[in-house]
Amino acid sequence: MKILDRYILKSFISTLLTVFAILYFIFILQGVWLFISELAGKDLDLLVVVKFLLFYSPKMVPLVLPLSVLLASIMTFGSFAENYEFAAMKASGISLKRAMRPLSIFIFVLAGVSFWFANDVIPKAEYKFLNLRKEIIQTKPAMAIAAGQFNDLGQVNIKVDSKTGDKGEYLDNVTMHVKSNSGYENKTVIRSVNGELETEESSSILKLHLFDGNYYDDVAAKNYEEQKKHPFIKTYFTKYTMNIDLSSFQNEGKDEEKITNTYGMLNIKELNYTIDSLQKALNTEMTSNADNLTLRLGNLLSVDKNNALKTSPVDTDSISSIVRDSLRKVEAAKYVDKAGKDILKGFSYDNQSRILQSAVDYTNNISFNAESNDLSILNQVKRINDHWLALYEKLVIAFSCFLMFYIGAPLGAIIRKGGIGLPIVFAVGIFITYHFINTFGKKMAQEDGITPFLGGWIGSLVLTPLAIYLTYKATKDNGDVNFSISLDPFKDLFASVKGRFNRKKEKYNKKQL
Repeated sequence: MKILDRYILKSFISTLLTVFAILYFIFILQGVWLFISELAGKDLDLLVVVKFLLFYSPKMVPLVLPLSVLLASIMTFGSFAENYEFAAMKASGISLKRAMRPLSIFIFVLAGVSFWFANDVIPKAEYKFLNLRKEIIQTKPAMAIAAGQFNDLGQVNIKVDSKTGDKGEYLDNVTMHVKSNSGYENKTVIRSVNGELETEESSSILKLHLFDGNYYDDVAAKNYEEQKKHPFIKTYFTKYTMNIDLSSFQNEGKDEEKITNTYGMLNIKELNYTIDSLQKALNTEMTSNADNLTLRLGNLLSVDKNNALKTSPVDTDSISSIVRDSLRKVEAAKYVDKAGKDILKGFSYDNQSRILQSAVDYTNNISFNAESNDLSILNQVKRINDHWLALYEKLVIAFSCFLMFYIGAPLGAIIRKGGIGLPIVFAVGIFITYHFINTFGKKMAQEDGITPFLGGWIGSLVLTPLAIYLTYKATKDNGDVNFSISLDPFKDLFASVKGRFNRKKEKYNKKQL
């Protein structure tokens, strides 16, 4: 390896590591702030807190790494251009393309490592992270309650003066407010001298045993005079047990009890297997729904059953159109027979009403079942889309390293500014745009608005032309990219406002004279 290649690699890698460490620390602090309510005041060991953050931190890499590559590229190549090092390279016959060669090889290796990290490390860390959260709550039930303050546990607000025991399971001086069904009133208050927490590893239910206390419950007054007396019922108890559901503390999604099936914890091989299984289940349900509708509509369904079964597994609109067409035929058949004669004339008025009502109920029932089937199919489609997005995300993180490098390196050579000033402005602006487009695409894909492939890759597809354009401009020694074009309208507006202000000031001064 030549001395110049080592110098370029050393400059870039040192900047990359520094930027990555700073940004990673910032994102970890964000995670601490996000879970501060679960960590603060819970009597957790330092080792448990470290493991908690350690298992949480890998999921930050897909956000931190592309931004770090982009910022390090702009800073490194901007510093080379600002200090006339590129001019020296060009004078020696070394082009920008040649200077980027060793870093391109390094980015290729970095992309491979990032793909391995996203495919192997992040799923395992996510699995351990959710299991650790669940284990903390189950083995340390006192984690759900902090001493000296009111704790919101669903329909209960509870406060204890102190906690004792190895796991903090013994409570002293317990005060509880039980919320009403409306959620706005606390008509029930429970106070006890002490209490005890009990839980089982196989259950998310926390049992709270209260000893030697009173149960206060407000009584609805019959009139205003009685209401001014604030009537209530007081009941003494020696032991009172409440069951509190702690599943709300594990807010990682609907499938967290089945965490082994969560798409965020699967690698590409497992995702492909799961997607295939979900797709087969969806096809089976689509076929079953079509058979059921055909059977219920009977001879009134003129649409060929085989055509209905050939419908795309995710084309819910096709089944809906079949149902709507069939229902129109059912409505027509209620009133007119095949000969076009009114089939109701042969019945009395009361029987006609009953026949019509029966037909309407039958039609509404079919329509309701069809809508329920469509909703069920759509939910399964969304679930499949989530798995596809998780698969594409592992590939996107590797490609984003190339993308951000080939945006940042030529951009730094063009703007000719190193340091942490202007490069940060450009890096943050580009990355926010990239992240916003990606987030928007994923949300659209999750709702089945666009294909999962487009939703997962839309940010990269949008910024790839920018990377090609900047690389072409920089390698052709044509750095006349005018970034001030977007600022010119604001400059003109500011100059116009400033001119009008100066003219008014001159008129005012003349009047004063």
